[in-house]
Amino acid sequence: MVSETISSQQAIDLENKYGAHNYHPLPVVLSRGEGVYVWDVEGKRYYDFLSAYSAVNQGHCHPKIISALTEQASKLTLTSRAFYNDVLGSYEKFVTEFFGYEKVLPMNTGAEAVETAIKLCRKYAYEKKGIAENDAQIIVCKNNFHGRTTTIISFSNDEDARKNFGPFTAGFIKIEYDNLQALEEAFKSSNNIAGFLVEPIQGEAGVYVPSEGYLKKAKALCEKYDVLFIADEVQTGVARTGKLLAVNHENVQPDILILGKALSGGVYPVSAVFANDEIMNVIKPGQHGSTFGGNPLACAVAIAALNVVKEEALAENAEKLGNLFRSEIQNRLVDKCDLVKLVRGKGLLNAIVINDSEASSTAWDICIKLRDNGLLAKPTHGNIIRFAPPLVMDKEQLLDCVSIITKTISEF
Repeated sequence: MVSETISSQQAIDLENKYGAHNYHPLPVVLSRGEGVYVWDVEGKRYYDFLSAYSAVNQGHCHPKIISALTEQASKLTLTSRAFYNDVLGSYEKFVTEFFGYEKVLPMNTGAEAVETAIKLCRKYAYEKKGIAENDAQIIVCKNNFHGRTTTIISFSNDEDARKNFGPFTAGFIKIEYDNLQALEEAFKSSNNIAGFLVEPIQGEAGVYVPSEGYLKKAKALCEKYDVLFIADEVQTGVARTGKLLAVNHENVQPDILILGKALSGGVYPVSAVFANDEIMNVIKPGQHGSTFGGNPLACAVAIAALNVVKEEALAENAEKLGNLFRSEIQNRLVDKCDLVKLVRGKGLLNAIVINDSEASSTAWDICIKLRDNGLLAKPTHGNIIRFAPPLVMDKEQLLDCVSIITKTISEF
């Protein structure tokens, strides 16, 4: 237990001295969170407009989730999967029924879940489709973000994530996002295509929403060419975009669904891969696993987190407030101010594009000024600012935030 209180600068200095420099955080040191708000160590309150990259959809320290955490933590936290525990089976039944699948494979982090989906897709291709071993290919989209493990950066085109981390893993074909023609051409180019891995909205790339009908038509193409459609909903899932899943906007049922982040409401690392029996049953004992995956603590937290989403109608709230946010930003900023080129998004996953180059510091400087004015957001790709508040936000709070954003940007 750290007894003495430290200043923001002391906390930043400690991280710089003793921590790896693999992040470039906004200079604010947070010590408490509740609902849509966070407080720094000096006691200043901010609106959280990032939600830990959409992990805190249910708001900070939601009492029902924290209660489930503490209650389970006082009984049993971890058994590994060497033994059964009394929560996992109930969680698996609950979560598969919640998302409409026959099976779930529980993991911890989003990147682990993506790796799991890749392994599952390949194994299915070899054992059920008859693709020759080691020949399976998975189609991915340019500007994707699925994590930063060695396999995942093998098919990234973010040079910061790739430079000096090779050699890279083979077996991936990169195509343009939101391009059905490119997808079909890739299917036609090889008989070894096992899967198509896609984000329903490219979050890290700058909240790129594909053309209407893209996901539905991509799924139809996957069916036509007998390829698994794999949706990475780690950031877009669990009510963020105004539906329980972003694919629900087009009534698409992925063959493999990947979830993480808000699956626990940001309280504990919980991720999951969903598929039906025909696909999931190719995994046999000893072929994949995780010491912490499916632990009792994670299961109790995830059940509580998903119940909050349902009971508090967070998807409906995200839909309503997202429409309001985009129309307000359009009217107050995009239409009136040369600095903001456009606003885009779905539900409460949105971004504004700043009228400056990716190399400029304008978006960063705006985020520093937003911080000074009591709202926390972060740039992505240099000139884009992502806005993703907790879904428990109400209309009054949202309009207050729009005023802060408008006032801040107008001062530039």
